Amino acid sequence: MTQLGQLLKVDLREIWQTEDRDFTPWLAREEHLQILGDTIGLELELEAQEKEVGPFRADILCKNTLDGSWVLIENQIEKTDHRHLGQLLTYAAGLDAVTIVWIASRFTEEHRSAIDWLNRITDRNFSFFGLEVELWRINDSLPAPKFNIISQPNEWSLTVSRAAKKIEDEGLSESGELQYKYWTALSEYLQDHSNIKLGSPGAKGWHDFALGKANITLRLSIATKTGKITAGVYLYKNMKERYETLNEQKQEIEQKFGQPLDWENSPTKQTAVIKIEKLADISNETDWINQHAWLKEMLEKFKRVFRPIVKEF
Repeated sequence: MTQLGQLLKVDLREIWQTEDRDFTPWLAREEHLQILGDTIGLELELEAQEKEVGPFRADILCKNTLDGSWVLIENQIEKTDHRHLGQLLTYAAGLDAVTIVWIASRFTEEHRSAIDWLNRITDRNFSFFGLEVELWRINDSLPAPKFNIISQPNEWSLTVSRAAKKIEDEGLSESGELQYKYWTALSEYLQDHSNIKLGSPGAKGWHDFALGKANITLRLSIATKTGKITAGVYLYKNMKERYETLNEQKQEIEQKFGQPLDWENSPTKQTAVIKIEKLADISNETDWINQHAWLKEMLEKFKRVFRPIVKEF
């Protein structure tokens, strides 16, 4: 019979005695922000620790590398309290567009309800996450962190209501409705088959994912006219200059990727692209499962191959 280890919960205070001197510096490290970012579906880049926002000092201030918006992180290694909730509201008032992440060892029911309520009443410029942090070990192994989402923006209901209002007020074109349904179905597919989150579906022909730096993005796109689905890395503005650096590693990159890629860097265009395409009938909903499986595979390959390279830029 196969022998299994015992999963043991570790007291947070065994590893982090204080929030400001132990837990916050630990979380601010790039590899630990990546664990947090993977949990909430954001690519986080550290901007500052102990940053003044109004009369308070925020524990960690990050940028969402996909759109450049602020992500403010407030930590507790005790259960949630009213003082920290008040600070979060002050931070939200001091920043025009922000995602606020409140981390604690335990969320009380009243504070979880407060985060749910804030997500209901605020507009799309503000998002609130509540997460509980845990430490676990297997037998005598090193402790491993785990973030559990207690409360998060209800993107599904918000997106549905916005889309319904847009259709009611303006009406979507036939292609717009198809695009919206396609990305919504892909979002549900990724939830079941991948740890990569799509975010809010939209009525457009593409969807972007962060790669860890501004002006370089991983994009999935669909084209009904040409009958193609595409996955690729797009380099804009200052990042377009990095194309040659990547091109010098073309053989190694394609070897890691497992197949050839299309490399495009026209001097007349503002964007350089490294991509792969597949013929697909977007209008055939019965084939979406196969298209989504391919897009998922390409998405994970591009992340695995390009993310470590981009981190070094």
